[in-house]
Amino acid sequence: MPGNHCRDGGTAPPSGREAPTCSARPGGGAAAASPPRAPPRRVALPFGGSFGRVLLSLLSSLILCLCGGAMAASDTEEHLQNAGCRTLSLSAHVGFDSLPDQLIRKSIKHGFCFNILCIGETGIGKSALVSSLFNTDFEDSPSTHFLSSVRLRAQTFELQESNVLLKLTVVKTVGFGDQMNKADSYQPIVDYVDAQFEAYLEEELKVIRSLFSYHDTRIHVCLYFISPTGRSLKTIDLLTMRSLDSKVNIIPVIGKADSISKTELQEFKKKIMSELTSNGIRVYQCPTDDETVSEINSITNGYLPFAVVGSMEKVKIGNKMERARQYPWGIVKVENENHCDTIKLRRMLCINMEDLKDKTRAYYESYRRCRLEKLGCRDIGPENKSVRY
Repeated sequence: MPGNHCRDGGTAPPSGREAPTCSARPGGGAAAASPPRAPPRRVALPFGGSFGRVLLSLLSSLILCLCGGAMAASDTEEHLQNAGCRTLSLSAHVGFDSLPDQLIRKSIKHGFCFNILCIGETGIGKSALVSSLFNTDFEDSPSTHFLSSVRLRAQTFELQESNVLLKLTVVKTVGFGDQMNKADSYQPIVDYVDAQFEAYLEEELKVIRSLFSYHDTRIHVCLYFISPTGRSLKTIDLLTMRSLDSKVNIIPVIGKADSISKTELQEFKKKIMSELTSNGIRVYQCPTDDETVSEINSITNGYLPFAVVGSMEKVKIGNKMERARQYPWGIVKVENENHCDTIKLRRMLCINMEDLKDKTRAYYESYRRCRLEKLGCRDIGPENKSVRY
């Protein structure tokens, strides 16, 4: 097993715990193997989904920014001068202004991929929430409380909305927090995240490689489910998030948030964020530097951690059937923002999907640098000296 990828960009000592199975890797080491994957199932989304439209709009906005000159004229000119380029004007139409359209067609044809890691205790509502987020019943089998160690279960689905195809991989913990000794419960999760980085690195280092068609399984976002105790975070929560915050985008969510009152919920949210800050744990913050989404992202950041409720059951409310949870004291609507934050979480994921993937690439670059330095690889500078980062 490689050394754990550490917070400051170095490499921490190995934990001493071996993964159940190993696979070959560069340098002769071993990496924790990924759980066996079933072939992806294609699922057509019912009317009302949103990620396809959001992906297309984000792609269009990005391309327009690239082609329309997102930088100020002075910044662009300075950049070109530094690169040794001259800015020239065209005397007539050439045709390369069609590049954005080509990129959009290529992206739609190739499709998009997104990988979610759900961490939480058995029965906290991981499957129900994922099904609610994507308006699809993923039909996951129930888990047992009697596993001797934490395992991870990965499932891949192909979702289609309009003409946009999304390959969604959902990885869930099984048996997390069920053991008497929870000290190392987070280690299989860390091993799994590192194994996905290692698999991508192996593909990248091949002589003949096909990264364009390679199924990238690197985790783009981690939904960390917090039990709705109303008191504080558990030690296992702090240990797990601290070991992962330098490897993956963490979004904390309060599972089954309808089990505590609204007043308790607001106090619990404040306490969670305070504990995360005091323990130096970084969670994902929506970017606010893009003026097209800065306002909504600033508001969304204030909802952390999200108080979520998931359900695929429909209840008749008035003349309509709505997804909700029915209790003797009333009904909790899954898609009512006054009842829970499930819709806010879905909106956050859709709007910031590309940013989450960009940050994942940054985490991978840090892992890659540590691994290659461990193998003795060094960049050589102009004076034929090793470059240190």
